[in-house]
Amino acid sequence: MVSAIKAFLKLESASGILLIIAALLAVALANSPFSNYYDLLLDTPVEIRVGAIQIAKPLLLWVNDGLMAVFFFVVGLELKREILEGELASAQAIALPAFGALGGMVAPALIYILMNGHDPVALKGWAIPTATDIAFALAILTLLGKRVPLALKTFLVSLAIFDDIGAIIIIAIFFTSNISAISLIVGAVCIVALALLNRMNIYKLTPYLLFGLVMWVAVLKSGVHATLAGVLLAMFIPLAREPKSGRSPLKDMERDLHSIVAFAILPIFAFSNSGLNVSAMGIEEILHPATIGIALGLFIGKQLGVFTFAWLAVKTGLAKLPTNVNWSMIYGVSLLCGIGFTMSLFIGSLAFESSGDNLLFDERLGIIVASTLSALCGYFWLNKALSKEI
Repeated sequence: MVSAIKAFLKLESASGILLIIAALLAVALANSPFSNYYDLLLDTPVEIRVGAIQIAKPLLLWVNDGLMAVFFFVVGLELKREILEGELASAQAIALPAFGALGGMVAPALIYILMNGHDPVALKGWAIPTATDIAFALAILTLLGKRVPLALKTFLVSLAIFDDIGAIIIIAIFFTSNISAISLIVGAVCIVALALLNRMNIYKLTPYLLFGLVMWVAVLKSGVHATLAGVLLAMFIPLAREPKSGRSPLKDMERDLHSIVAFAILPIFAFSNSGLNVSAMGIEEILHPATIGIALGLFIGKQLGVFTFAWLAVKTGLAKLPTNVNWSMIYGVSLLCGIGFTMSLFIGSLAFESSGDNLLFDERLGIIVASTLSALCGYFWLNKALSKEI
């Protein structure tokens, strides 16, 4: 168990470093003489047609609706495994990160709403600062080396899992467009078929993936965000071991896809969504309440929410501190939770970019500034806190 967690953490930290490189490359291109080519690449129309069924989107939306569906599929696989037999299988073990994650969503959202409650357009972005980027956060934590207790890393991972659950719920409830009843019916039929496959103990992955593909198209056409199809599909992939081979289809698929997501899908997403043209910004955009609300929500709201809710949970007896972990370390992790990057950019694209409502401001500025501050402050705080423990 310990070696598996260490391997997972090592993979995530390496992905975080690659994410940083992809984001910096996107910003560099967006502010270079080649910026037009960067925009043309993302706006490239890509079309797939099978009979009367047509999916025509610019390349950027194929990344956000297609590749990110694979990311959420892997998140769903991880959630199912952790709930059934992992860190989330014990009520006592999940209490502290669960309360921390809850605070880390409530406080940032409240700060953003206080800053933008007067503007119905800007108010659409209330969920942007509620997200935490686990890859970036773990990358910073790993820079501190072996001084970091494994229990502290596990706390951060568990908190991020609950954060992902919150993001999934928010996307499902608040980010839907015009609903197509026929597409929802097709999606529901696919869910029933997947449930039957699972109930019949079918271990071959091909039928699951075929129904999952049809469900993704149906959800994409329904008005509900397509990435949710990835989470739904993951819930039906068998975790139990196949009698003949002794292998778990869910664990095999999670292991096989994890590297693809960490080293390809997330960096591609970061490259596609981080192209912030700083030279085109004016003081109005920089000081816009939406930009400030996102920055304060992530940098201030996350640390206050995570730490306060975790402290209250321990003081009321609902949770307890992990072994070899103190409150100074918990606060350092709370600072790292302000790194919203990937998930915040994704929710920002749902809230503003598809509708063009970000013409007066750019939510990416608040995300990048707050994530950078959270990373730096979290690193230096934990570096000092962990040095005291030696």
